[in-house]
Amino acid sequence: MTKTVVITGAGSGIGRAIANTLAERSWQVVVTDVDGAAAKDVAAALPADSGVRHESAVLNVSSPQDAAAVALDVTDRLGLDAWVSNAGISFMHGFLDAPIARYDQTMDVNLKGVFVCGQAAARAMVRSGTQGAIVNTASMAGKQGRVPFLADYVASKFGVIGLTQAMAYELGEHGITVNCVCPGYVETPMQSRELEWEAQLRGSTPDGIRAMMIRDTPLQRLERPEDVARSVAFLLSEDARFITGEALAVNGGAYMD
Repeated sequence: MTKTVVITGAGSGIGRAIANTLAERSWQVVVTDVDGAAAKDVAAALPADSGVRHESAVLNVSSPQDAAAVALDVTDRLGLDAWVSNAGISFMHGFLDAPIARYDQTMDVNLKGVFVCGQAAARAMVRSGTQGAIVNTASMAGKQGRVPFLADYVASKFGVIGLTQAMAYELGEHGITVNCVCPGYVETPMQSRELEWEAQLRGSTPDGIRAMMIRDTPLQRLERPEDVARSVAFLLSEDARFITGEALAVNGGAYMD
């Protein structure tokens, strides 16, 4: 029987890789993003088994109304088996110069978005009696504060890990597992922007920052979105049905805990 998953922030980067990996493993995927055109393009390009039709939807993850509408619609029409809260943003600035407006934006998407979407998904699963799975995208920056120029991002990702544990504890009685993945230095459009920002802040070059990231990673390469996607696929699989409340490090050894 085909299972259905909703993925947020899946119009590019890690989210797109998660969508593609799960589609390859016979999931029916609902690609969501605040950029509806990007979500539609990703959904159209996904591999599909016979009878499986991938879909897309516009979703502002910080809107409870948007999240509830998507979760209930998917539950009623397709059955909601899993939800991946992946949408995220980042800005780089020194702590002393960080504007509160940027902090608010970061928290709205990275933390409030996980809360809002997780609540909507869990309510839909409980209503339908589905013992589903939720996976949140955190970061190795959610396990250590030693990350320059990203104080608001660090705070948001620490929050995601704590929220994941709280959700797992309360939703366990409904048979719903909740875990998060903690990527490291991932080659995505978001990281490309960060390379430029960090180079300016450090008085270096993007290539210099990239080389530093590789030196910090024992496996000696930058992480690919597919590395994260395969870990998400595991946490959504039957092999992980007795794992909940975990923050899985997927970073090539760049941070070990």
